[in-house]
Amino acid sequence: MPGMQTTINDNGAWCWFQDERALVDPANNTLLVGSVAASGGAGGDSRGGNIEVAVLDLATGDSQVHVVHTRLEPDDHNAPALLIRPDGRYLAMYAKHKTDNYSRWRISTRPHDASEWGPEEHFDWTELAGGRGATYSNLHRLAAESRVYNFVRAINDDPSLLVSEDDGTTWRFGGKLFTRPKIGYVNGYTRYCGNGTDRIDLITTDHHPRDFNNSIYHGYIRDDALHDARGQVVSKPLIGSPGINQATLTTVFAAGTDIDGDILTHGWTVDLRRQGQDLAAIISCRANDVNGPLRREQPLDVDDHRLLYARFDGRQWNLHPLAAAGPALLPHEQDYTGLGAVDPHDLNQVYISTPIDPRTGQATGHYEIYRGRTRDGGATFGWEAVTEGSAVDNLRPMVPPGDPSTHAVCWFRGSMTSSQVYATDVVVLH
Repeated sequence: MPGMQTTINDNGAWCWFQDERALVDPANNTLLVGSVAASGGAGGDSRGGNIEVAVLDLATGDSQVHVVHTRLEPDDHNAPALLIRPDGRYLAMYAKHKTDNYSRWRISTRPHDASEWGPEEHFDWTELAGGRGATYSNLHRLAAESRVYNFVRAINDDPSLLVSEDDGTTWRFGGKLFTRPKIGYVNGYTRYCGNGTDRIDLITTDHHPRDFNNSIYHGYIRDDALHDARGQVVSKPLIGSPGINQATLTTVFAAGTDIDGDILTHGWTVDLRRQGQDLAAIISCRANDVNGPLRREQPLDVDDHRLLYARFDGRQWNLHPLAAAGPALLPHEQDYTGLGAVDPHDLNQVYISTPIDPRTGQATGHYEIYRGRTRDGGATFGWEAVTEGSAVDNLRPMVPPGDPSTHAVCWFRGSMTSSQVYATDVVVLH
């Protein structure tokens, strides 16, 4: 596949419930990628747990890695969310994986320059969350409100929010999006996509797919209200809300859906992007499952995962098979896959990581990256290999937003045995 492939960080990985993990800064033609270093990677224990931002000069191919927090915790869930403020300075927010009660942030000292950061600040969730921890950061600014939202997994492990009226300099508690009686580990894995002006779309699950046969729901935030896909207000005011049941939103994927004779269950949110009135999402699920809820180390009897492509045309969602995703990536995380990403500037283009070649249906020795394109709204895809014959796994691709004239895809490659133990480097194709 044409393009320049560059390793920009020799020790880094990310989870997929923080955003933006990567973005393009059009002011200086650079790509910023946030990640977490592991003790088993380059630099060893002295680097493990670093919260890092790699910066790639897209014109020259030169890159540098900047440390935002030294040795916070070696866990891919702690990857920073990044935002370019109106004054050009960068905002980075990050949290541990439920092992303390802080949402942390730093702001770069100079505009369009990640080499130096101001002092770290934090929001303490201890009293609000009963000391049970906070995880994830998702930053979205709405210019019409002059407000930045940070979506965090916190109180009751519900999707909760912080709001800032000064572009991330200070934060206050903003309530919860969703709540319900807790089942298992988490209430609602949520992916967000903002238009930067007046709207933030989201898709969310019921719980963790190991614990519950998830459906997936869509809604959006606008004018201090949460709406379903039809525009019906389901929660207002949003800021300060105690949270609603996410099943009130519009169903994108119903657990038990039959596609081409395969019964699809235990959905999980992977990616969501918007162009105009259209939305595109990638969802993972189990096919023909016979187990249902699982214990943490219990293997699946039918270990067959699928990726689905969902497309919203402004009126309704249409769901299509995308690709076979293979068996579980990790034995103790039975619903993990290699994941995928929608191109934020072209909803007809996706990138996926899978151990099954979508062109042939044949298993490969490692997870490879493929680019897919559709010309019929997702009903069919044509595929091209981005990586082939790899000696290691290629996982969790991202297509960074920020500049419609700049296209890049990034992923990490190497070995991963858990969210805390990996030896992977970060690669960009541009």
